[in-house]
Amino acid sequence: MKTNKINISNEDYKESKKTTGKKSDKVSNKKSWKNSGEEVSEENKINNKIRSTTVIGLTRNGKACIGSDGQVTMGNTVAKHTTKKVRKIYNDSVLVGFAGSTSDAFTLYEKFESKLEQYKGNLSRAAVEMAKDWRSDKYLRRLEALLAVVGKDKAYIISGNGDIIEPDDGIVAIGSGGPYAIAAAKVLVKYTKLSSKEIVTEALNQAADLCIYTNHNISTEEL
Repeated sequence: MKTNKINISNEDYKESKKTTGKKSDKVSNKKSWKNSGEEVSEENKINNKIRSTTVIGLTRNGKACIGSDGQVTMGNTVAKHTTKKVRKIYNDSVLVGFAGSTSDAFTLYEKFESKLEQYKGNLSRAAVEMAKDWRSDKYLRRLEALLAVVGKDKAYIISGNGDIIEPDDGIVAIGSGGPYAIAAAKVLVKYTKLSSKEIVTEALNQAADLCIYTNHNISTEEL
């Protein structure tokens, strides 16, 4: 049996490889652009949930304090200047603050307080069970907010992803101005003898100077 040999010159082979490479590059670029768009979209959704506030809480010398600014932002517009985003729950023994949707936050307040009642004020256990329910419950996992929780000796950040963060230094901060506030608070804790309320107030003022979603109308709660 005779076999026909197909001779391909080096130039033809290089040209063929070059053309194939261009085609795969187009496909690759198109896929990369699509994925990039999806990632930006998801990131924007997350930022929209948590950006429009600053909440910070800490405990010092046996005194716990949590505070927030008062600004509510809708899109590019300031809708309100004097909203209170912090409160006391469970017989005024636990401080909580929220970043995100106001209506969702109040639902989460009630849910977290019920967990505290169920576990007789055990803050750590209540935080863990709250995070588990928030992540697994079909209704709760649609709620868009972050919670900062401060007790007399512990502080936590709780999210709908099932995350519970207990900072080493006991300072919790959430919202768009959170990084500015926590940076200021760390310095004040280290180099001053200010009270927890004074530190929270000054940290929020520093955040308001830098974050466009945070104002100087500060609310605080203490234990």
